[in-house]
Parts: sequence; structure tokens; C-alpha cells
Amino acid sequence: MSLLRYPLTPVMILLLSVLLALAAVPASAQPEDRESETAGELSSANEMDVEEVEDVETLPVPVPEPSAKAMRYYRSGNLLWIVKNVVAIGVPLLVLFLGWSGKIGAFAKRVTRRWWFGFALYFAIIAAIISLITLPLDMYAEYFRQHAYGLSTQSFGSWLGDWAKNLMVLVIFGWLIIWIPFQLIKRRPKRWWLAFGIGSVPVAALILLITPIWIDPLFNHFGPMKDKDLEAKILTLADRAGIEGSRVFEVDKSAKTNTVNAYVTGFASTKRIVLWDTIIKKLNDRELLFVMGHEMGHYVLGHVWKMILLVGVLITFAMWIVHLTAGWFLRRWGAERFGVTELGDYASFPLMLALVTAVFFLLLPGINAYSRGQEHACDTFGLELTHDNYAAASAFADLQEQNLANPRPGWLYVTWRMSHPPLGKRIDFCNTYKPWETERPLKYEKYFRESGVSSSPDPDTSP
Repeated sequence: MSLLRYPLTPVMILLLSVLLALAAVPASAQPEDRESETAGELSSANEMDVEEVEDVETLPVPVPEPSAKAMRYYRSGNLLWIVKNVVAIGVPLLVLFLGWSGKIGAFAKRVTRRWWFGFALYFAIIAAIISLITLPLDMYAEYFRQHAYGLSTQSFGSWLGDWAKNLMVLVIFGWLIIWIPFQLIKRRPKRWWLAFGIGSVPVAALILLITPIWIDPLFNHFGPMKDKDLEAKILTLADRAGIEGSRVFEVDKSAKTNTVNAYVTGFASTKRIVLWDTIIKKLNDRELLFVMGHEMGHYVLGHVWKMILLVGVLITFAMWIVHLTAGWFLRRWGAERFGVTELGDYASFPLMLALVTAVFFLLLPGINAYSRGQEHACDTFGLELTHDNYAAASAFADLQEQNLANPRPGWLYVTWRMSHPPLGKRIDFCNTYKPWETERPLKYEKYFRESGVSSSPDPDTSP
């Protein structure tokens, strides 16, 4: 659910993009054209005996060897990742050292004497400039490269429309949030970073609440599940996982992508189970139920709230680093190159953005390790909820082949780039984790309820 593009976003948008991406925890890309069948369907379609199917499913699912195309995608992706991170820090610094930020800030102050209106004008201009500078890279990474590898079906006009809407959301959130640290600096010059970090927690929670109903529909069409039998199975699984009163939405994504996504998001009145139509077409019911069991694990185990609190801590730390280091940059280059001499001047925003992005980059190994731990916990949760090792392992094997993934990347790649465990490791785990066969206690059994009648779908399925 990466609605806002990390890392080329302002400070709080950076926070929210990381938060929302981890809160949704997508299932990633899945098979393009695979006839997945349940055991019963195999029996009728291929005239296989149930016993033969059961024998096949007692064998471990092998980890597929990555194709040459997948390895090209993997290697070129590493280079692209380096370029994007250099650009993420370099472009704000470029805008700062060329004096553009200072000149735009001075222009905004001349146009209006009211501080907030001046900030709103400044931020809209600076966000547009940074977005336009990075547009060619975004276009290559998200449109041309994805089409070249067969991972996208979106038209260029549709992609450009999403890019423009993304910029609109960025500017609106900037108007609502980014002004806060500059006012705090003026009022609490020694502890502004702590106040901002603490305040980021309720703001992030509010964003999580409103995103499913106000932001997500800008980019996708949400409707009711077309397959009511499958919907009933998902709701029954949700009931057993302890998720009550859920609504299931199907997203029309096949016009944009060959990848798949499924997640549980929101809370209170906005709590919902979301599936892209692509995942429904490309996975059989058993595989899909495991994926949903995994996603439900994030909700039941409180990963969303834990990540909100963690990101609040990280934002506090990042702002503390800004507080300690920004003065040095401003004393050395502020008057001569930046046209900005005080951190409390909103024209110092590109400096704050570059420093926060650099801090988050350095913290990536720790953030990724924490996220991988959550993902492994949800793999365990999904297996204990469904007891379907074969479906789980085969879903990950499909994911690897169709998403052009390297199942066993090196430690450097895992450390810096992977928020999920390597697929080879996940397939191995799904093949072997069967505590119920030896009557060992389940790790998450306390969260499960006895199977019963599924919740009735809410007739109001408007997002």
C-alpha cells in the first residue's frame, strides 16, 4: 500500500509512507498466468485421485531456481535502488545549494505577510520542483521498467494521472503537517524535536484511520467481493482469527498491474479486508486463505500500532539529529549559498528533508530487521490458522517465479533492502513448521476461536 513514494517525500510524508506501507504489508507480486487448482478441482480437471493429490502434498514444495530474467531484474534493481537513494538526498541539497529554496521562501514572504499562507505557497512550489526533477527517474522505475519486465499493464496516461494525484496528496499533507516543526522551533528552540516526535504518533494514527476512506479511493476503485463463496470463507477465517465486523473489498487493479496485493487495514469503523482482483484470479482458494491469514496476523498481533510507536521513536531520533547538525550547515553555507540562516525559517525545509532522509537510510538495517521479524510472525500465524503448509509454500513459490525474485539473495541485500524474509527461507519454513502434527502448543493459539458461522457481509461496501 505504498501510496506515497518513499523516499522522495517531505518529512512527515516520509513517516506516513513508511508507516502505511508496513501497516498494509502487501503480498507483493504473484503469478501472471497460472492455473491454480484446489485438490478437488485437480481431481475433476486432471482426473487425478484424491489420494494421489494428498501424496503430492506431503512432499516439500521445492524452491524454484530464479530465471535469467529474474536475475537481470534483481541486479538492475540494486543499481536503481542506489540511484534512488542518492537522488533522495541529493535533490533537496541541490535545491538548497543553488539558492532556490531561499529565493522561493523570500518570494512567498513578499507575496503575503501571513506566515502560514507564505509557507503554503512556498511548500507547494518546492514540492512541485522536487517532484518534477525526480519525475524522469520515477517514470523509468515505476512505468518503463515495470512494463519492460511484464509487471505492469497500466497506460502511461493512467500512470501520469496517479503521479499527479500523488503530488496533490503530498502538497495537502504538507500544508497540514510540515509547518509544525518550524513553529515549534520558534516556540521551543531546545526541545522542538521531542515535541514533534511525540506529536507524530497521534497524527500517524489519524492518517491510518482516514486513509482507507479518503485517500485509497483516489487511486483505486473499491467494490464488494464478486465471489460470495470466497467472501464467506474469508469472513469465517477472520472470525476464527478474532477479527469481528470486517468488510471485504475487491479492488479493480488488473487494468494497472499484473502484481497482487491483499491486506487488512484501518481500525474501528474503517477496519476492512482488501483484495486486488489480480490475487483472486491468480491464486486458488487455499493459497488465498493462507495469504489472508498472514495479513490478518498483522492486525491481530498489533503490528500496526507497534509500527506507529516505532516510527514515532524514529522520527524523534531523526529530528534530534537535525537539531544537532543543521546549525553547522547553516553557519557554513546558510548566508552565502542557501539564502537561509535559521532552521526556524521554512526555507530550510530541503536541509531538514535531506538530513531526515539520510538518518532513515542509516537506520534501514534495523527497520528492515524489525519488519522481517513481524513478517515471520505472520507467516507462523497464517500457518497455525490454516494448517495448510502446502498451500502456503506453493503460494510463495508462485510469488517468487512471477515476481522475478531472487529466493536467496546475499546478506547485504537482505540487510539493506528486504523488509520481508527471503522467499527461499519462507518456503523452507512453510514446508517444515507443523507443530500440530506432534501435538506441540501453537504460538498464537490464544488468539484463535472455534470455527463457527462467518460474519455477515456489511451491505454497505462503499469505501
